Amino acid sequence: MTSFLPEFGNMLYVIVAFVVALSIIVAIHEYGHYIIGRVSGIKAEVFSLGFGPVIFARTDRHGTRWQIAALPFGGYVKFLGDGDAASAGADEEVISQLSDADRRHTMLGAPLWARSATVAAGPIFNFILSILLFAMLFFARGEVADPLAVGQLRPLPPSLTATESLAEGDQILAIGGVTLPSLNDAEGMSAFGDKLPSAPELPYLVRRDGVEREVTGPYPYPPIITQLAPSSAAYDIGLKQGDVITAIDGEPIFAFDQLKSRVEGSEGAPLLLQVWREGSAEELDFVLTPRRVDEPAPEGGFRTEWRIGIAGGMAFELATERAGFLSALWGGVVQTWGVIGSSLSGLWHMITGAISSCNMSGPIGIAKTSGAMASQGLVSFVWFVAALSTGVGLLNLFPVPILDGGHLVFHAYEAVAGKPPSDRALRVLMAAGLALVLSVMLFALSNDVLCP
Repeated sequence: MTSFLPEFGNMLYVIVAFVVALSIIVAIHEYGHYIIGRVSGIKAEVFSLGFGPVIFARTDRHGTRWQIAALPFGGYVKFLGDGDAASAGADEEVISQLSDADRRHTMLGAPLWARSATVAAGPIFNFILSILLFAMLFFARGEVADPLAVGQLRPLPPSLTATESLAEGDQILAIGGVTLPSLNDAEGMSAFGDKLPSAPELPYLVRRDGVEREVTGPYPYPPIITQLAPSSAAYDIGLKQGDVITAIDGEPIFAFDQLKSRVEGSEGAPLLLQVWREGSAEELDFVLTPRRVDEPAPEGGFRTEWRIGIAGGMAFELATERAGFLSALWGGVVQTWGVIGSSLSGLWHMITGAISSCNMSGPIGIAKTSGAMASQGLVSFVWFVAALSTGVGLLNLFPVPILDGGHLVFHAYEAVAGKPPSDRALRVLMAAGLALVLSVMLFALSNDVLCP
């Protein structure tokens, strides 16, 4: 998988990837505020991508000025009568000069339902963006064909492919004498790998052109890198997608489970890896030190493991068929909900001290991840944007004054009490919310600098 952004200097590349990701997410978030505000009768005076000096601006027929500013790290919508870009207060001088009819078009004068819908629309649009992007990836990737068949063969080193004779389109019936279970048999599929004989080459029973035949193929789960986590131990030493680890500390391996066992049992000791890379004249040597990682446990919560930040795959890609639109859309919903659940769980476990607070990344960490995901190709980058959009939407729903969630809490108070909080209370709460947000940002930034 190759990068889709031109690599014109690593730091600049990271910044460009970060700005592209952030601009997409902020634009969708602010457009949610804008369009629902407009539909509910609240006039937007300015829609800005970025802050600071204006580079480009135009005013549409609704009287909204659309602009791009010089500092591309955020954006805002300023509604009629707002005291500032955060809609944290009203411009009393402007409000006092408006007629009753015009006051209806301000955030202060609009009905409670209109204000609440406008505020909630930003995070909701972030979730919608995530669902659509995840669904697009599921639709483009397709669903694994049933029965299972060989798709594209992955490049492997000669030691694992000397007698390989699988072909694209082969329907797999059995491997190493173990009958392949139905794709719908989740339990059977998960246990399939444990039943396989341990050998670098295995007999495959396949159906080719309607005829069953036995061919020889590689162990189906070789130590190949199909996914690479940004800022992981493997990423930091220069391993790449498609690399195949052929030996650890001089001992040859042919299965991903062998690599996994050595890493998990390393207790953090350095490992000498021999790596086959397509196009290289000879195998490469890397010294890799596994890191302690907090990751979700199947039973809930988190557990600490030794990890190097890679995921494996099969020796060949599985044939796919076009995914249905509704199936892909539902997959997008499930994936977005999963990101929300894991984010909340991770935050709670950091607060309680169950996992390291170093799991929280700041702007530097997010920027590095943006560049890393972009360098791994468009699919990885789109997945990252979708996940980050979910995180931004979730963060904005936290009941903290200055965030959208804080405004919604004020609106809930108004609905119950029949009047909004006093101006003095709002000022105090907004100041407290700003202090909290800045404190969390500084803490996350310190993690970027101090955490390994």
